[in-house]
Amino acid sequence: MDFSKMDRGQITLFGCGFCVLLSLHFTVQLLSQHLFYWKNPKEQKAIIIIILMAPIYAVDSYVGLLDIQGSKAFFTFLDSVKECYEALVIAKFLALMYSYLKISISKNIVPDEVKGREIHHSFPMTLFVPRTARLDHRNLVLLKHWTWQFVIIRPICSILMITLQMLGIYPNWLSWTITIILNISVSLALYSLVLFYHVFAKELAPHKPLAKFLCIKGVVFFCFWQGIVLDMLVSAGVIRSHHFWLDVEHIQEAFQNILVILEMVVFSVLQQYAYHVGPYSGEVETKMLKKRE
Repeated sequence: MDFSKMDRGQITLFGCGFCVLLSLHFTVQLLSQHLFYWKNPKEQKAIIIIILMAPIYAVDSYVGLLDIQGSKAFFTFLDSVKECYEALVIAKFLALMYSYLKISISKNIVPDEVKGREIHHSFPMTLFVPRTARLDHRNLVLLKHWTWQFVIIRPICSILMITLQMLGIYPNWLSWTITIILNISVSLALYSLVLFYHVFAKELAPHKPLAKFLCIKGVVFFCFWQGIVLDMLVSAGVIRSHHFWLDVEHIQEAFQNILVILEMVVFSVLQQYAYHVGPYSGEVETKMLKKRE
């Protein structure tokens, strides 16, 4: 392949395609390891759903980059795919934490050593729930509902947005209303994860929960806030189409897609550590036995 004969647009697409392949490579590598050491189906199914987040985001963004002249409804659909999957990942992450602590909501199983533990809520949640609550089955169900509400609300809003955009009746006030609803919804889902982590930080420590959570929170944080910043820069005229080497109408979407593709390579590498197959392959048990000896 002769790069000297390629223009900057082609080189950009080639580079982004290579980054997508890297993201897929690292994820498939980790996925194959978990499938090979299939020891705990409940936990590892949740892990597989979580680690697939990076390549799905990367492929989705690359499709958006290839068809950058697409309609507004098309870009809304691509964003919806990412965010609907994000909602599922958040719910599965909480389920994974429950599994680590041997908690089962469906079977009403809460270990005696964690029953009655204090849960401290912060503002603005204290406007709706007591500042302090005791851990029991009801509160665990509540945390689960706080995560799953985003799984339900996100696709409903996505279908509504796409339908209205295709019909040509999607005013700015409605766009902002749906955006606010979605932000509140995802914030509540993430709040439940953070709250659960703080309550069980000691018990979850051997499972590297912070690293696992940052792989999810990092994707959500970068994708959301960099989109807001880029949108502001484009609106202010700081970023213009002649600053970019692709002939695009939707310049903000082009920058966003490229940044997401690059970031997913980083997160797919971080997942190698956060969701390592060690606990299921016997490596952890072997190391602990050697330390005891």
